[in-house]
Amino acid sequence: MRALDHPVFRLIGDTADELEFDCYVIGGWVRDLFLARKSKDIDIVVVGHGTERPGIVLAEVLKKKLVKAHIAIYRNFGTAQLKHKDIEIEFVGARRESYDHNSRKPITEDGTLAEDQNRRDFTINAMALQLNRQHFGTLIDPFDGLLDLEDGIIATPLDPDITFSDDPLRMMRCIRFATQLNFLIGDETFDAIERNKERIKIISYERISDELNKIILSSIPSKGFIDLERSGLLAIIFPEMTQLQGVETRNGRAHKDNFYHTLEVLDNVARNTDPEQENTLWLRWAAILHDIGKPKSKRWDNTLGWTFHNHNDIGERMIPNIFRRMKLPMNEKMKYVQKLVGLHMRPIVIADEEVTDSAVRRLLFEAGDNIDDLMTLCTADITSKNKEKKQRFIQNFELVRQKLIDIEEKDRIRNFQPPISGEEIMEMFGLQPSKEVGMLKTRIKDAILDGEIPNEYEPAKKLLMKEAEIIGINPYICSNTKN
Repeated sequence: MRALDHPVFRLIGDTADELEFDCYVIGGWVRDLFLARKSKDIDIVVVGHGTERPGIVLAEVLKKKLVKAHIAIYRNFGTAQLKHKDIEIEFVGARRESYDHNSRKPITEDGTLAEDQNRRDFTINAMALQLNRQHFGTLIDPFDGLLDLEDGIIATPLDPDITFSDDPLRMMRCIRFATQLNFLIGDETFDAIERNKERIKIISYERISDELNKIILSSIPSKGFIDLERSGLLAIIFPEMTQLQGVETRNGRAHKDNFYHTLEVLDNVARNTDPEQENTLWLRWAAILHDIGKPKSKRWDNTLGWTFHNHNDIGERMIPNIFRRMKLPMNEKMKYVQKLVGLHMRPIVIADEEVTDSAVRRLLFEAGDNIDDLMTLCTADITSKNKEKKQRFIQNFELVRQKLIDIEEKDRIRNFQPPISGEEIMEMFGLQPSKEVGMLKTRIKDAILDGEIPNEYEPAKKLLMKEAEIIGINPYICSNTKN
């Protein structure tokens, strides 16, 4: 098998033969080999025939044979990680597992290869390739994982009720793999997720969110969210999102199903973002949360029909609690998501009306360096089934984009600081921090954003003197008092 041509596999097998161990490359690397996917991490399972912690023993001997290899040993877990050039290899002894009902942490004992394969989560992750010289490259596939790969099916090796009850995180992993690989979940396996969904409550949100983020970064993330919703898991781990579901009709007027609209926006963003880029995950989170405030803002108006006024502001305020509960970062990443959610209606309003310089300046000022991501989100938010309306929005959005470029080049508004600071205003008029200082600063900022004056010092100072006189502040009097 050509993928085993890398000399490290022969070296591992020969070293195992010297130690009279059996060893196999197993799990995700084997799966990805048959799928022709890139896979960095290599998992080696070792049968030591009575030797304690055979994975560590094999790794330590191998380390001596490899130049500039680095080893990390985790004796409590019986594992060792070896890094050599561009590959990472994890060694572990074959084991069997048993579980306590209130924990996903197994009790492990030394086992055979068959017992190790039995404990694997899915058939496609239970395949092994032998590395010992006599049977080098032989596939051991007791659960027909290769057939499931060919059929595009996610299934468990053993009874899925036991698999998911023992380790409920596997339910999230099942949906994650189905999403990433664009596979179907076998009927028996999916039914077991529905039956065991309440067991997810014993899993920490850190682990749940890690799997959820992998779903979000997949090429068609909506697939995963639909499976999460169908199984009942989404209502448990992310109830705010399920509250977007449903269509209500009154007097013959209905609103759209905001759950499926959100998924459409998410997929639109996914098509236009690179999962390897730093901000991609959080831009996709902004897509997920952009309408999260709609259930709380939903009102019926006899003239307008269904309204969702200020849903962007409500959603922005909901985000810290959602991030905190889901153990997502409470730092600038959360603030980035808040900003995009809070501003996501602004380009739409501008595009729906006359695209004025003033409105575009204010948008640039508030969005700052996130303006491009905001425009990506807002373009993705155009999901109208009315082709004429959708085309009009897209054309107007192009006008907004061009205005953004033109005004940024001319006025340098993105992340601008007013040419006269609050400290200078206080010094000029002999003032302490006060309401008046804030009023004068705001007046200068608004004048620049509205195009009343250019973003330059002298015009700003001239306006400042005029406004100070209007509210009864004289720089000379204040300076005399100060002296």
